This record gives sequence, structure tokens and C-alpha cells, in this order.
Amino acid sequence: MSVNTLYNTFKLNIALACIFSVFVFSCNGSNEDPPSTRPNIVFIIADDVNWNDLGAYGNDIVRTPNIDQLAKDGMLFTQAFLTTSSCSPSRTSIISGLYPHNTDAEQLSWPLPDDKNTFVEQLHNSGYWTGLAGKHHLGESVNDAFDTIYEMQWKDAPLGLDRRLVGDGSGCDEWIKLLRSRNKNKPFFTWLASFDAHRPFSEGIIDDPHRPENVILPPYHPDTDSVRKDYALYYDEISRMDDYVGKVIDELENQGVTDNTIILFITDNGRAFPRDKTTLYEGGIKTPWIIKWPSKIKPGTTNDHLVSSIDIAPTFMKFAGLEPLSEFEGKDFTPLLNNDSAPIRDQIYAEDHFHDFEDYTRAIRTTEYKYIKNFYPDLPNTPSADIIRDLTWKSMLSEKEKNLLNEAQMRCFIIPRPTEELYDIANDPNELNNLALNEAHANILTDMRSRLKKMRNTTNDSLPIARTNDDFFRDTGLPTKYRLRPRPSKDIMMKAMLAGEELINPDFE
Repeated sequence: MSVNTLYNTFKLNIALACIFSVFVFSCNGSNEDPPSTRPNIVFIIADDVNWNDLGAYGNDIVRTPNIDQLAKDGMLFTQAFLTTSSCSPSRTSIISGLYPHNTDAEQLSWPLPDDKNTFVEQLHNSGYWTGLAGKHHLGESVNDAFDTIYEMQWKDAPLGLDRRLVGDGSGCDEWIKLLRSRNKNKPFFTWLASFDAHRPFSEGIIDDPHRPENVILPPYHPDTDSVRKDYALYYDEISRMDDYVGKVIDELENQGVTDNTIILFITDNGRAFPRDKTTLYEGGIKTPWIIKWPSKIKPGTTNDHLVSSIDIAPTFMKFAGLEPLSEFEGKDFTPLLNNDSAPIRDQIYAEDHFHDFEDYTRAIRTTEYKYIKNFYPDLPNTPSADIIRDLTWKSMLSEKEKNLLNEAQMRCFIIPRPTEELYDIANDPNELNNLALNEAHANILTDMRSRLKKMRNTTNDSLPIARTNDDFFRDTGLPTKYRLRPRPSKDIMMKAMLAGEELINPDFE
């Protein structure tokens, strides 16, 4: 069978699966087992939101009263990280408990293969009612783990560029519907995934829009009217998502299940701005991490220990009274909820793969330092294609032509990139001063190199057999002939590479 035939079969299977994935029913008969004392788990995952763009993390401009209240009622983590800075690889890593390179879904829009186990499947098999509402982006193989799925639906758009959603555009429209449709005779788990604050941004989505002159800009973005407008629209999307978080909290209260329900709020990666999303800087992989469990967690507590999103799968299984799967690569963070325990880890490991554009980067982050290894330094640090098509990037290009960008703001354009980067996070939180060539930090650099090498060896992380063709042109953000949707799986793409075949969009003009 040729690779193209394999891909056509893949497309047919996806189409058939989608028919059933919009709404998957479970048997809600009256003969179910009575609810146990096991806690309910509500997992809320925002899209493309920075940790420091929330009120609870010190941003007093963006309006997030419900997330802020969640932090007051629970525990806020200050050193929480993701395994990657890209949408679907981050999600498949979370649900499978594996580092992205071990999911076989490490590139954007690669579906999680059938042979990967998920913590949701384990919860479901142990008696939990499980549901998903909002953004899916995991691959159809996970659908059997959920009793009910309300997947957000797209309006028509050319080749997926800047698509709009059915509904208000938030991706949160059916969160409450899902909570109300659950089996009341079982403990429940819900995966609530917003599309906010993913690009493209729209005006007029909230009653009282944020004002451009008030936004808080990092030093690696130029202070222009266009950038400020872009940030204000981004803040509006965060506020809309926050409103839905409040509705979820109210619904749980109305159902009388608050005390025995755990809520964990995070995001899949950092904000969709240059040098944030798709990078391994703090703006790409650091995440808000707020957990509320009224019967177990003291309100208003802060935790400064390192945690990684790979720790979620084993921890959720522990919450449910189950032993984590042996293949899970994360650590149970339950001991940290007492707020007086020792750290569970001394570092986090993060990776960057293809996301619209080819890249391959790795990072080690301790409480004090960040080490980044760029394996393809000949490629610029190009942001995702939707960023290239929008206000901030266009403004940066204009400022670049006028020679008005500072060194930090030029980082996305530099070729070649430094092979190694080292940052003193405590004293340089915006990662502006690369210390990799600083003799005073030679010992730290050596230690971080050793840590990275050990992680790569331990987790079987290695360079791919070949580079992946870009899906978009780096100068315009418009599609190349290699962009296919649905995107072929890793298996199909690897077979094509080995056979010397190119998978090309037949409708490309």
C-alpha cells in the first residue's frame, strides 16, 4: 500500500470518527453504582495564556476575578511548567503522562496513537463518569475514554486559516451543559478546554474592553500602538474565559459537590506572541497552576516548588485512589498539597518540536537557572503562523525596518541562533542576558549540559531522522504545499520520509 493510499485511508477514518466524536453517549441507567467518596476532578485548560497575565499572578490590569478567587480558595503554584510550548503536543503529553517525544504525537496536530494509555481511560475504567467539552486537539483515539464529548465546532474557512467557531468563539460554550449531563450516580472527571485566548482575536467580545494604554508589555515586545491594541484584545479573551471559569464554579456549588471536587486550572502553553508560544522561554512553557480542593487544601496558600504538566496524570490517578501506570514519566504531586513537604523534583524538562515551522529545542529549568539547547540554530525563532499574520509581528517587522528594535526584540529574527543559552532566572526573569559564554557561569553551564544529556538518555530523546517541511511561509504566514488537514499521523509521515515521498496538498495553488 502506498503512503498516499495510507493517508487517504487516514482521512476517511478521521471523517468517520468525527461523526461520532461530536456527541458520545454513555449508558445513564438507574442501576449504576452509588457515588463513592472518591473526589470529582474538574480539569480546566486555557489556550495560549501566560501565567503572568492573570490577576492572581500580579497583573492588576487584566480582569480575571473568578480565577483570582479560585486562587484565594485554593493553592497557587509559582513554579509550574509545561513539557512543551505547543497546543496539541502539550495536551497529548498531559493525558498520556509522557514527554512529548515519547507520545508519538510530538508535532502539532499529530494525533495520539491508539497504543498510548491515558489517565482518563483509567479513571473511566475504575468507575468515573468522564466528559470533555471545548477544544479537543488530542486525536480520535482518546474518544473511547470519555462518556460524553462536546467538541467545539468550526465554521468554514480556507484551509483552516484564522477560523471562527460556532457559538461565541470562546470554546467554553458547552462546559456547563457537560456538567449538567453527567451521570449523577458516579464520581466524575471533566476536561474543560477553552479556545480563548487563541488567535485570531476579535473586537467587542466583552462589554468593557481593556484599554491599550493600560496593558503591561514585556521588554522583548516594542511599545507601539499596534502591539498595545493586540495585547488589549488578548486580555479581552482572557476575561471571557475567566467568566466561564466562574460559571463552572457556580454550577458545582449549585449541584452541591464543591467540597469533594478538585479543580485544577492551567494553560496549554504561553501567550500567542513572538518569543512566547512555541519557544522554551518562560513565556512559552511556564503556566498558571491553581488547584482548589476545599476538604483537603488550605485556602489562600502559595507553593514555590517545581511541578511539571507531566505530573498531572499520575496525580489524578492518585486522587482517584488508583496506582499510576508504570509507563507514566511524571511524579505524583499530592504531597505538595500539604504545603510543608519537600520538593518532588529539582528540575523540569521541556521540548520544542515542529509547530507550523520546523524546530528542535530542549530546555532544563531549575529553581535558579534555565538552559536551552538549540539543535537547529540555522533556523530563526519564528513564532507560529497565526502570530505572523497579526498585529504584533507586523509591527515588529515595521520597527525592524526602521532599526528601532532592541536586542531582545530582535531575537526572533537572528540567524544563526546561539546553540546554547543560559539564564539566571532569579535575576533575569525575562531571559534577556545569555550567560552561556560567561566564564563566571562555566560550572553552572557544565552542570546544566550534564542534566540535559542525562534526561535525553533516560527518556530516549533523540534527533528525528529528517527535518519536517514548513507548513507555512515564514515571511507571510500563508500555507505552503506541505500543509495538510487533517494532518497525517507520525507513522504515515515517517513512512513517507523513509520511502522518499512528499506528502503534498493536491489543492494547493
